[in-house]
Amino acid sequence: MKYENGSDILPEELLREVQKYASGKLLYIPAGEEKRAWGAASGYREQLQRRNRMIRNKYAHGRTVSELADEYFLSLDSIKKILYSKKQDDYAVYAPTIESAVKYATGGMLEEWMYCYWQLSRNAQVEKENIALDRLYFGIVKLPLRLIQRDELNMGNSHTIATDEHDAPPPLIIEYHQGKFYCTEQKALLAGLIQRKVNSYPTIIVLREGTDYKRFMNHFGTVLFFVK
Repeated sequence: MKYENGSDILPEELLREVQKYASGKLLYIPAGEEKRAWGAASGYREQLQRRNRMIRNKYAHGRTVSELADEYFLSLDSIKKILYSKKQDDYAVYAPTIESAVKYATGGMLEEWMYCYWQLSRNAQVEKENIALDRLYFGIVKLPLRLIQRDELNMGNSHTIATDEHDAPPPLIIEYHQGKFYCTEQKALLAGLIQRKVNSYPTIIVLREGTDYKRFMNHFGTVLFFVK
């Protein structure tokens, strides 16, 4: 490290003040940036936190320690340390419910809730990169069901999804494309809600393209109420 003469770089008044406390001593003056936690600058710490949350969620939904160790290429002891660590302040327990989705959305982790939903509740083998690829998630908002396309809706299958007020169903996951709302995966749930004459329902809006996002925000971004 190259040392500089204080008289060459410090204003005279500031130099006299420094001399009162450290005249003749070598000083190290750190950069004026706030000290960051380990891994914060690279995002590595956040990646580890997300991985650990997913490991805990999978364990809570039936995966064994051995299966998790194989999946994440970690030792059994490492998996146990993640599962039983007391430092889990950032951990939100996943459940396929509106309440759980709202908690994740409030914490800025709606994308993670979607990943958990597809993998743990729908048993879909999807990679997290595919969930996030060119997709934006907006919600959770109260969406009027009259806005959703119903061309392929089969009202006869609505009994397969319980929608009684005492149950804890998931939010609707609705895609917005070229100005229209589509229900591609939860048609039975939507049919049950329509049968019960539900006007609006907590919904996650999936946006796949930049043009769709702009159109959605222009028409609905400020008129839909967020679920809290």
